[in-house]
Amino acid sequence: MKSSIDELAQKLTSWLREMVLAAGGKGVVLGMSGGVDSSVAAVLCKRAFAETTLGVIMPCHSGEIDKEHAELVAAKFHIPVKIVVLDDVFDILLETLRGDGYDVATKRLAENNIKPRLRMGTLYYFANRLGYLVVGASNKSELSVGYFTKHGDGGSDLMPLGNLVKSQVRDLANYLDIPVEIIDKPPSAGLWEGQTDEGELGLSYSELDRYLITGEAEGKIKKKIDSMMSKSRHKCYPALIPPL
Repeated sequence: MKSSIDELAQKLTSWLREMVLAAGGKGVVLGMSGGVDSSVAAVLCKRAFAETTLGVIMPCHSGEIDKEHAELVAAKFHIPVKIVVLDDVFDILLETLRGDGYDVATKRLAENNIKPRLRMGTLYYFANRLGYLVVGASNKSELSVGYFTKHGDGGSDLMPLGNLVKSQVRDLANYLDIPVEIIDKPPSAGLWEGQTDEGELGLSYSELDRYLITGEAEGKIKKKIDSMMSKSRHKCYPALIPPL
């Protein structure tokens, strides 16, 4: 098991290095949220670009524990970080956008999708200034069912974890010696107080991973996942162009 995980880590590190250099990039920048996915991605980036990896911590009305966990990983693995607090930017934009006549049921989703889009815009600012590429931390479980924000956390240049389901990311995190409190905490995008990934998905990562790996699931789970895949397919591809 250890040798296969070691080989996986080496392959992902080499892939990052090759892709960035092929694009003429000097290094990589990524958001560090304090979650297991971004922590694994950050350590892989640091392995690939020891001197030219930048982590950006971007609180946006976020829990303090997320920032603490991101800083913990940055300190442990000697990853330089910038802290960009987006609270005021979010508030000003939201106040500018608010208006009457919209369905209140769409409010939470529309408002909270602003946060990852602000974060991605921030990452591209640093990428442009430094000549870096932007690395995202989405995994296969999330990408398969569209559990990401289009042009937000789904808008990066490279996704080294994109072929790994959540359980595989956790295995890699253990191998890389990510702090156990990060690996064990409930996955969350940190969009609002008490928000969890599994709560939003309406199913567990273990159920989703099992279906993606084996094709097997209980009838209602399979139906739910298939529906999510179908409805979110547009999020995984560039904008459609008519075949004229």
